[in-house]
Amino acid sequence: MVSTVENHYAQHLGPLYLWMVGDLDSALARAGAELDTLQLPSKAAGAAVDLGAGFGLHAIPLARRGFAVVAIDSYEPLLQELLARKGNLPIRTVTSDLRDFRTHIAAPLDVILCMGDTLTHLASLACVETLCREVAASLAPGGLFVATFRDYVSAPLCGDSRFIAVRSDAERILTCFLEYADSTVTVHDVLHQREEGAWRLRVSSYLKLRLSPQWLSERLKSLGMTVNRDTVGGGLTRIAARMPA
Repeated sequence: MVSTVENHYAQHLGPLYLWMVGDLDSALARAGAELDTLQLPSKAAGAAVDLGAGFGLHAIPLARRGFAVVAIDSYEPLLQELLARKGNLPIRTVTSDLRDFRTHIAAPLDVILCMGDTLTHLASLACVETLCREVAASLAPGGLFVATFRDYVSAPLCGDSRFIAVRSDAERILTCFLEYADSTVTVHDVLHQREEGAWRLRVSSYLKLRLSPQWLSERLKSLGMTVNRDTVGGGLTRIAARMPA
């Protein structure tokens, strides 16, 4: 049975998320290094939003670089992890659907992030297109929108390559299996976990959107933004779109 994104995270993937990341200090350092390649706006005390912020993988290094960050996620426990780690950094957390981000901001934004395959969690291309319009309407002149996501369109995986080892240790083994349809891909997250000396199997599945990098680039360009596209760590596509100064 295919679950909703919200239920999949609440009941299956969310509690595993920090374990999946591994060493958090190293992950935060990599995220900070990625931000440093983006030519962030140099405005002092800039305003930023992180859509799908989770435990703050990008929100924390963004705040360390002088931005006041609104971190939005629908999964409250990860935002609680962010609050526990942020110290005195200027980060405000909001438990909400990322599509409603404009209700939680009061001024034009210098940076909007949507990282780590979050965009493909949206239900349809129409939802992505609406989000793009909201982003363009929210950015200040020279403001930057950055999204990273998996390209499930250009080169669909076939056969055994659809089985992907995510992470394993002595107590857990997490594997995902991809099942392609015309506009979506069903992600089956398969967890083997040791409990009381025996392995227990848990499986949960949810839909992701097959989002074309070319399609997204064209939509952002149609909103007056200049767009750069490349590939970053983990095989993610990165779209960086900037409003005119």
